[in-house]
Amino acid sequence: MTMMMMSLTTSLPYPFQILLVFILSIASITLLGRILSRPTKTKDRSRQLPPGPPGWPILGNLPELMKTRPRHKYFEIATKGQKPEIACFNFAGTHTIIINSDEIAREAFKERDADFADRPNTFNMRTIGGNHKSMGNTPTGEQFMKMKRVITSEIMSVKTLNMLVAARNIEADNLLAYLLSIYKRSETADVREISRNYGYAVTMRMMFGRRHVTKENVFSDEGRLGPAEKDHLDAIFETLNCLPSFSPADYLEKWFLGWNVDGLEERVTVNCNKVRSYNNPIIDERVELWREKGGKAAVEDWIDTFITLKDENGKYYITPDEVKGQCVEFCIAAIDNPANNMEWTLAEMLKNPEILKKALKELDEVVGRDRLVQESDIPNLNYLKACCRETFRVHPSAHYVPTHVARRDSTLGGYFIPKGSHIHVARPGIGRSSKVWKDPLVYKPERHLEGNGISKELSLVENEMRLVSFGTGRRGCIGVKVGTIMMVIMLARFLQAFNWKLHPSYGPLSLEEDDALLMAKPLLLSVEPRLAPNLYPKFYP
Repeated sequence: MTMMMMSLTTSLPYPFQILLVFILSIASITLLGRILSRPTKTKDRSRQLPPGPPGWPILGNLPELMKTRPRHKYFEIATKGQKPEIACFNFAGTHTIIINSDEIAREAFKERDADFADRPNTFNMRTIGGNHKSMGNTPTGEQFMKMKRVITSEIMSVKTLNMLVAARNIEADNLLAYLLSIYKRSETADVREISRNYGYAVTMRMMFGRRHVTKENVFSDEGRLGPAEKDHLDAIFETLNCLPSFSPADYLEKWFLGWNVDGLEERVTVNCNKVRSYNNPIIDERVELWREKGGKAAVEDWIDTFITLKDENGKYYITPDEVKGQCVEFCIAAIDNPANNMEWTLAEMLKNPEILKKALKELDEVVGRDRLVQESDIPNLNYLKACCRETFRVHPSAHYVPTHVARRDSTLGGYFIPKGSHIHVARPGIGRSSKVWKDPLVYKPERHLEGNGISKELSLVENEMRLVSFGTGRRGCIGVKVGTIMMVIMLARFLQAFNWKLHPSYGPLSLEEDDALLMAKPLLLSVEPRLAPNLYPKFYP
């Protein structure tokens, strides 16, 4: 190679000699790197990485990933759209494992759950979780275990959820008051906006005991969010949207962190700070009330529960900074799933009127039309829950399960998975797999009510990972119960209390999705009451 380069360059002007040598050197290094990056042929697959595209020296597949956004598109392009059951990419030394198989997902999150229960220590994670003060974004360790114990045993306990029934009922009633006001004004019902507003209001009630985040309670009588609440909600979604984003600093932090090379650092910092600017004054005021002024007559919401909790020595167990970090996490975890599920479910029902008829038939049989559906009815609304599950399967709210990290060397699908590998389970890859589901792109709720092993009370969680709703394992969502309540009650109230049809300005119903898996064209409907006028509640501020 050296002799060839010398002979080629001697007849060229000096600047061109340098350029040619540089080009040939880079080409040689690249060729060598790609040869070395090929998996070694050996009968012992347990020492082989999963298959994946060849990469550059040192940087691996990082240059290609940086050129292709969003990242799920790069994974599809790199695997030529084949969706292999398991694939491996190398991003500057960090092995990233993509899983499209329910069997391998079960192996990862059930059989080998302890091996893959860590979280990546990225700038996004640290910023959102208040420098690893919260539970979900914190790497495995004492802080993670402490927050998980508290949230499992206190925040999401049956006692606390029962305490907050009244708060959730207020917002279920406010939802109807808001929809009725839309009907009376002959306005268009933006299902996405309405669903997000509902999820936001319920979360604020459970977390802070009120739906408003400033002392100025600015609401119209029909229940629209005030300017501060809209700003807060927008910042929550902007922060949430930063989580699945890719940044070179995730893999080359020493080189890129602090340079804001793609704008992501600024986005997550600005929006997370805005969320905190609304949350933190409420928390500070409540800490002062409970820890300096004697408290209230009773614990009434999640932050009361956090602030008043003491250890065996009588010392406060949760610090104000931990409460603040966890509240940001609650905000971004509680709102998007119900809203996304609601919009897609209603769209599928309008596309398939027989499904809508079955859902209304179940509501009429279980609840009737002389009272409003309540949380106590949820165990008997299996068809509605089957619709929610089918929506999770066909229209998941994110491309991947939140990133898991290998805590030790392990194996998946018979392949070697090195310690520190990032594990990404593809929600559409599993939910829409023809190996798992017959006619996977057909929306058919009945498939969740068929076969052996279907319990009397259908759950939204699919423990065998044939679809991903709330996740499972050590890092699975521990708010499954409250998430199910929010989702099913919203859908049940929408359907029981109102008739829906496409708004004249909407045009043909399209089920096309955008890059974030939302409906590409937000669902705009016309609404009219379905029940007796006396059943519709008034707005409660």
